[in-house]
Amino acid sequence: MQPAATARSWSSPPQATEASPYAMPSPVQPASAKGTKETVKNALSRWGRKVGEATRKAEDLSRNTWQHLRTAPSIGEAAVGRIAQGTKVLAEGGRERIFRQAFSAPPDEQLRKSYACYLSSAAGPVMGVLYLSTARVAFCSDSPLSYEAGGGDRTEWSYYKVAIPLHRLRMASASTSKLKPAEKFIQLVSVDKHEFWFMGFVNYDSAVAHLQEALSGFRNLQA
Repeated sequence: MQPAATARSWSSPPQATEASPYAMPSPVQPASAKGTKETVKNALSRWGRKVGEATRKAEDLSRNTWQHLRTAPSIGEAAVGRIAQGTKVLAEGGRERIFRQAFSAPPDEQLRKSYACYLSSAAGPVMGVLYLSTARVAFCSDSPLSYEAGGGDRTEWSYYKVAIPLHRLRMASASTSKLKPAEKFIQLVSVDKHEFWFMGFVNYDSAVAHLQEALSGFRNLQA
């Protein structure tokens, strides 16, 4: 026989008895109206801040992603390239494995972060990934680039790679275009004054923070 699906009021709270040793009273302390209002107000305030922060991050990600695609000569090619890179990451077992293969990283070198971006070059922006490891900052293009070899007699293909050991990195600075504030850059300068400009980051703020943190941490260790 199924229990009745109607609300029931009790003349007194259920007590543990020999027939039902599992029932136990749990008195509820009366709460003041003021205390209840403050609790609700604080909960809504915390929720509002979390929603606002999540909204801001989503807007930043959307703007950065759009800027990332616009940095390439062709938005369509950039979108296809990003999809292809994502497929490659899945097929080859993750970013760290790709990093180790691309730069012959020793076992004691660990990858900390990786960021989709572009490297500025004389031929235009090169789409690729910036890697930050425990030993260096490195960049590798997503796909091979063509160049003339043998005095221009033939065309060959090669990945565009840059690798700066942390002990050779003098500066990692952030900058923004005055004419186009959506265009943000990271400049890396080596101790022998070689400059590299990166742009079109999907996660720009994170890249700046972790690069500067890595540089500062390495200097502290050296000191």
